[in-house]
Amino acid sequence: MHIEKRKAGNKTKYYLIHNYREGAKVKKVSRYLGSDLTKEKLEKIRPIAERQILQRVKVIRKINDPLLEALSEEEITQIKNLEQKKSFVIFHLSKEQWKRFSELFTYSTNAIEGSELSKKEVKDILNKDKWPKDKEKEDISEAYGVQNAIEHIRKTKVHLSIELIEKIHEIIFKNSKEFAGYLRTKGIEVVVKDGLGNIVHEGAPSENVRQLLKVLVGWYEKHKNKYPPILLAAVIHNQFENIHPFEDGNGRVGRILLNNILLKHNLPPVNIDLRRRKRYYQALQEHETNHDIRPTIELLLDEYKSMKRELGGYKK
Repeated sequence: MHIEKRKAGNKTKYYLIHNYREGAKVKKVSRYLGSDLTKEKLEKIRPIAERQILQRVKVIRKINDPLLEALSEEEITQIKNLEQKKSFVIFHLSKEQWKRFSELFTYSTNAIEGSELSKKEVKDILNKDKWPKDKEKEDISEAYGVQNAIEHIRKTKVHLSIELIEKIHEIIFKNSKEFAGYLRTKGIEVVVKDGLGNIVHEGAPSENVRQLLKVLVGWYEKHKNKYPPILLAAVIHNQFENIHPFEDGNGRVGRILLNNILLKHNLPPVNIDLRRRKRYYQALQEHETNHDIRPTIELLLDEYKSMKRELGGYKK
């Protein structure tokens, strides 16, 4: 790393610069240290800035590639064997089952993120426009938003794009968040902590968000006819959550994207049940930390079984 000075009017601005290699390319990361700094001040600030830059590079490298490398034929076979082991059978939802799925999914996906609406309240909101008087308006608005997002992915022909990602966020949060539909801008960083205050996930640096989403879309386009659909959906979902492109609402957008990929490959949608929230987060951690996508796929296959019991018989 090295210090770079830049003249700005009568001031001299100081930046710490770090170059690192990413494949065949050399990338540069910089951090502004301040202006007109003394030697003593620079020596005090530099170690802190160095640690921050190295952590930032670590996050970028960890998030940059969904699977780090292409899967081998053996690994693809293992994924397909998982489907057989779990007795996964493709099925399709009737009109009434879609209605029931929408209620279940809306309840679960919002409850995972802290909504206090009950299953019955969600059902009454979506089907009767009956609003509970003692619940937050944001929760009610986002119940409608999730339902509308489900309808959107049922109609759109787009598999994955940045525009689709922004649109889904806008649909869900247009009446509850002022930044609905807008990716994080420079300076807005996301850190997820557990109940004890420990950092369990850092989203991508804000200035890298759009580029990482482009990489993700490109990865999908390259592999959408090569990998099993459930693997594609799992990777897109998990990688989207790793990037965490929005200031808030990433979980719900990610689970809608998951279902959009499944639907575009003629698979049924899936609901992540609130009762399996802990397992869901553990699967995300396993992918982020150890690049192991199988826990997520196993969860999805188990959720399919559970959903079939919940919704009743299906048309094959």
